[in-house]
Amino acid sequence: MFGFGKKSGNTLVAAAKGTVIKVEDIPDEVFSQKILGDGYGIKPENGIIVAPDDGKITDVQDTYHAYGISTKNGLELLVHIGIDTVSLKGEGFSPCVKVGDKVKAGQPICRVDLDKIKAAGYPTDTVVLITNIEDVKSISVACGEAEAGETTALTYTK
Repeated sequence: MFGFGKKSGNTLVAAAKGTVIKVEDIPDEVFSQKILGDGYGIKPENGIIVAPDDGKITDVQDTYHAYGISTKNGLELLVHIGIDTVSLKGEGFSPCVKVGDKVKAGQPICRVDLDKIKAAGYPTDTVVLITNIEDVKSISVACGEAEAGETTALTYTK
């Protein structure tokens, strides 16, 4: 698989097993237009969502569809599971972490019932954004098939 490899240096790993896509291809304007930041999307094949980097959980939304992570390299990440899934009010989401927890890249942060999201009519696309993108000089997304917590999905320079 071209462009993929193990995590090293300034990288973020895939937040789920599935297909990594560019943020521009996410079916939601807020994400595709990079209003909240830049990063990558992934079309998950299963419901295990993992931390894309080592860090500390800074936010868990009450509906468990979104997580904030501060990384050891100073990035502020948003992991947003599905599109418009806030409407599910937590149904189908089982958080594995709480605010203040330290996480390692590849550690599960949430388990989600993808079939429940699909049945409600929402896309399952999961987004990983660097919200303090102004602190990053460049990013490169490695689109294609990925293993959760193992495959490099994004490389950045600070």
